[in-house]
Amino acid sequence: MNQQEQFISIINEGYTCKGENLLLGVAMLDGNAIPDAKITIPIKTLNRHGLIAGATGTGKTKTIQVLSEQLSGLGIPVMMMDIKGDFSGIAMKGTEKSFITERHTKIDIPFEPKAYPVELLTLSEQEGVRLRATISEFGPVLFSRILDLNDTQSGVVSIIFKFCDDQKMPLLDLKDIKKMIHYITAEGKAEIEATYGKISTATTGTILRKIIELEQQGGDIFFGETSFDVQDLMRMDEQGKGYINILRLTDIQDKPKLFSTFMLSLLAEIYYTMPEKGDAEKPELIIFIDEAHLIFKEASKVLLEQIETIVKLIRSKGVGIYFITQNPMDVPSGILAQLGLKIQHALRAFTANDRQAIKQTADNYPSSDFYKTDEVLTSLGIGEAFVTALSEKGTPTPLAATMLRAPESRMDILSMEEIASINASSKLVKKYAESIDRESAFELLAKRISVEEEATIAQTNNSNEAKKPSAKADDGISKSVIKVVSSASFIRGAFGIIMKLLKK
Repeated sequence: MNQQEQFISIINEGYTCKGENLLLGVAMLDGNAIPDAKITIPIKTLNRHGLIAGATGTGKTKTIQVLSEQLSGLGIPVMMMDIKGDFSGIAMKGTEKSFITERHTKIDIPFEPKAYPVELLTLSEQEGVRLRATISEFGPVLFSRILDLNDTQSGVVSIIFKFCDDQKMPLLDLKDIKKMIHYITAEGKAEIEATYGKISTATTGTILRKIIELEQQGGDIFFGETSFDVQDLMRMDEQGKGYINILRLTDIQDKPKLFSTFMLSLLAEIYYTMPEKGDAEKPELIIFIDEAHLIFKEASKVLLEQIETIVKLIRSKGVGIYFITQNPMDVPSGILAQLGLKIQHALRAFTANDRQAIKQTADNYPSSDFYKTDEVLTSLGIGEAFVTALSEKGTPTPLAATMLRAPESRMDILSMEEIASINASSKLVKKYAESIDRESAFELLAKRISVEEEATIAQTNNSNEAKKPSAKADDGISKSVIKVVSSASFIRGAFGIIMKLLKK
């Protein structure tokens, strides 16, 4: 058996699947595609999460497109965090161009242009399905962690939530919790201290500043009603294809706090609402997080721990999370160690730091008799990548430099007219279009303060009235004075004093 035959045997043994699978492309040996060495990924292991990494321009977005197309075709819904705005073309059929024909001839995989069902989601004022959540849905622990509060400050947030629960005051948006902070340090200070203990104004001031920081990054748009139902991410179209939900994030690249807030709330909501699936044959949802470093870059230690915990646990709910970034080192090691599928596009070695990063990246992949991993990492072409996954038995597959198939949908963005057309026909856009501002903590506290002020004014008025002499008493005093002044003795006395003064 020569080297190529040995290579084909090892690849086929590692990547042959009995159940449903995704076909990514074919393995390469010495830079050449080997059509007999197909790279297939079993869908039953896709909830074990994954990483898609590589330098800018190496084909990461097209790889996500290929994965999303096949997932959708198998009836598995997808959510894609599209920060660069170049993923939306998946809603339209692709065009077979010469370079696609050439590639698919090499890998011996047929190419058929297709379009896929898409929902366009938004966290901002962009057109699309509006995503919102209430403060109450976050809960005191998660809300405190998003704000990066210490234990004392988190305790105050817990008191606010408890007080609102006890008083049946919903916390829906940021103005509700800002009003509560003002109340517990002013009008309601005595009431809060009597029940929950003293609260420092310095502590509430810090919390308020953190909330304002979140508000300035767009939190005032995100927090509120109608809350987004995560079950709406798991829809199928009439042909049984899973919807590809694209969250357009092009206008919040400079708002990492809002991005990480949304991601953590989404993952937490999915985890707490979805039933346990165990090792199901098919994932319920696959989430792709583009530019994943934005989540980790601004996240506090506590927030990172929370994300890591949810990533560990959420796979049992049938959800797979895939992080997309330029350098694998952008992902914390605790999360990186949990990832089953790794697709590594080319890295560039321009500096000493780059070379060190390449060495570290190579060390994270299985050793291979067919590749010098660190050298191949810098020579991979566009649409080529190292792949390693988990087999149906849960064991790591051999490392394979892979020539990936091309997306069957459009490899370009949608026009504004196409975006408008998708939104116009969307049931979810209509469902979440209206922003509801029902009576909540802000309005209820305003009413309470108004009632208390009116009661105080009335009490003060009653007290003042009680101190005034009655009308009868006033009449008696007046009559007594007149009687004294007009009496003969008073007049005689007065004239006597005047006469004495005149004689002098």
